[in-house]
Amino acid sequence: MNYDVIIIGGGHNGLVASAKLGKAGKRVLVLERRPIVGGACVTEEIHSGFKYSTCAYTPGVFQQSVVDELNLKQHGYELIEYDPGLFAPVADGTSLTFWKDSKKTIEEISRYSEKDARRYPVFEKEIGRLTSILHTLWTTSLPDPATVGVGDWRELLSLGWKMRGVKEKDILELLRILPMSIADLLNENFENEHLKGILASEGVLGSFYGPRSAGSVYIMMYLRMGRGDGGSQQWPLVRGGMGALTQAIASAATRHGVEIRASADVSRILVKDGVANGVVLSNGDEIKARVVVSNADTKCTFLKLVDPSHLDPDFIMSVKNIRARGVSAKVNLALDSYPKWKALKGDFTPVVVDIAPNMNYLERAFDDAKYGEYSRAPFLDIAIPSVVDPSLAPSGKHVMSVYVLFAPYHLKNGDWNAMKELFGDMVVQTIEHYAPGFSDSILHRQVITPLDLERTYGLTEGHIHHGELALDQIFFMRPVPGYSHYGAPIRNLYMCSAATHPGGGVTGIPGSLSAQQILSDFRSGSIV
Repeated sequence: MNYDVIIIGGGHNGLVASAKLGKAGKRVLVLERRPIVGGACVTEEIHSGFKYSTCAYTPGVFQQSVVDELNLKQHGYELIEYDPGLFAPVADGTSLTFWKDSKKTIEEISRYSEKDARRYPVFEKEIGRLTSILHTLWTTSLPDPATVGVGDWRELLSLGWKMRGVKEKDILELLRILPMSIADLLNENFENEHLKGILASEGVLGSFYGPRSAGSVYIMMYLRMGRGDGGSQQWPLVRGGMGALTQAIASAATRHGVEIRASADVSRILVKDGVANGVVLSNGDEIKARVVVSNADTKCTFLKLVDPSHLDPDFIMSVKNIRARGVSAKVNLALDSYPKWKALKGDFTPVVVDIAPNMNYLERAFDDAKYGEYSRAPFLDIAIPSVVDPSLAPSGKHVMSVYVLFAPYHLKNGDWNAMKELFGDMVVQTIEHYAPGFSDSILHRQVITPLDLERTYGLTEGHIHHGELALDQIFFMRPVPGYSHYGAPIRNLYMCSAATHPGGGVTGIPGSLSAQQILSDFRSGSIV
């Protein structure tokens, strides 16, 4: 059977693209290398009775527009809210707690600084307003100055209409703060070091950035995209773990006639006379289609799956120059009991706990990565989803997800195969400082290094965003200038991964916008 579209990779963006294309009546085949679909957005029972969201743990930036368009709630997608949104302890026994009720959060901050308590709601409102402006750009296929033509005027007019109410002072403020470091922005607004440390962590997640790195404000705003309101510290969970999200998308896709094959490893994209027309699997099978869409990152797509003879040397060099130096790691734990946080004084059970005592702590953690070492005192973003979703663990027991910064893909001394368990020990020891006796409760441990992210989940250099969210690698410059419209130098070959606009995180936007572009090209007749 010939297909209209083959999608390489069954991660969440590939599945979103497939569902939209299937809904439009196209014959779509999704090919996933692993035995399960979902990419880095999966639930896996690694230890008997304990279900881990092995990589991504929250759909905090997944777009409600995609949920509505694909009717994902009808396919089992259910969010879980919790309160407080974040508990942030310090080793000395103090803590900050961020609640849904902003008044309670302000009261919490006032224990340390009345000035910061007054400033915090103003800051959140200002950042929320500016983020909502960027949200319009993030969720729109942007005109590309490198290839602008007559057809782009429609996009320009549409974008202009969406931005018509933006005030000049907000545009000027965006231009001022986007190149800034998150440290400089927070020092302008707050005095408490712990508050600044927690807020600064938003500017470094998933990136080779410290809080004093220029451009880290942009990362903070990007990760506040959420539902478009710029809110922070309130990311929901998915009932059943993150795999429940991708299973819901896959269910929606199959309802629209999409065929999904797991354990189907694509080794090569077929190209004839400059036109992509199918793929070759690792077992030698050839499958033909009018369109091929890669949900792999840009480097994997053009440096591994496409024969270089079909590409211009300048394009290949641009792809090679994409900065994608992974610094993220994950430790998943099965626990016999809930941790005893020594800083926890209130009558509540935190679901999310962050270890970021101050900005200097984060900067020192980044310093280790700059010189090829994993941080000995890392930033930890800890989630214990079984507190609000008992289906993930046996009664009375828990699963813990620990996102760790900084762990560079390229180590100066040794390699990740040798350092893996030592790294896991260090993470457990770090938590022990904040929850004495913690290590005694561990029943099972899974350590996922940047090398594992590459080998198992297909992320080149272990970069969870498929490339830095740097100011020279965003908007129409993502993945490389001239190809921000999800196309490629090869006709009928498209991209839909986090390597494309607007970027990483579990958003669904690249998959949605890529499908939109492909359908437009089908209608215009530009797809042969």
